[in-house]
Amino acid sequence: MTLPPTRWELAGEDNRGYGRHFADVVARGVDVDGEARLADALVPRGARVLDVGSGMGRVAAALQARGHDVVATEPDAALREQSRATYPDLEVLPHEALALDPHEVGAFDLVVLVGNVMIYLGEGTERQVLGRVRELLAPSGRVLVGFHLTAVMSGSRTYPAEEFVQNATSAGLRVVHRFGSYELHEPDEAYAVWVLERARRD
Repeated sequence: MTLPPTRWELAGEDNRGYGRHFADVVARGVDVDGEARLADALVPRGARVLDVGSGMGRVAAALQARGHDVVATEPDAALREQSRATYPDLEVLPHEALALDPHEVGAFDLVVLVGNVMIYLGEGTERQVLGRVRELLAPSGRVLVGFHLTAVMSGSRTYPAEEFVQNATSAGLRVVHRFGSYELHEPDEAYAVWVLERARRD
């Protein structure tokens, strides 16, 4: 299957500072575990977690350190290299979301798409990606998604909340919660954090 280029790929060198920035932040001891703390609260001990677009590995590594069975996947080779340097015990697959085969990787208690993954997907693939995520969920599994609603970085798109909900619904998912941050602030128009699950069938 030929996949369309992601917005992240098309941005090219404009995004090269991302991994280095977070590696420096981690080295200075700054707290970067906000997403992981919320993800950890959504699942029982030893849960199976998929981190899609794991970047330089900070969320996946934090969840692994908390005892979860984590599968991380990051298609950007430079970010995978950064991840190996910063978190050498974290294995990272080179797959895009749409290249993940549920029969090969299995089902997950939680799928994580944070750090603006959704606004860097290939053009027109958002609903398809959400559909694949649904296929990867265990029956009671959930999805944690977080992204800026307005394009704020090179190559990213504006993704209104209403459009995201429509895409999620069309993909067979439903919104359980929406927050304005990973610390569960009230929803706002800048950043959205969503908890999704499989839509209930009548």
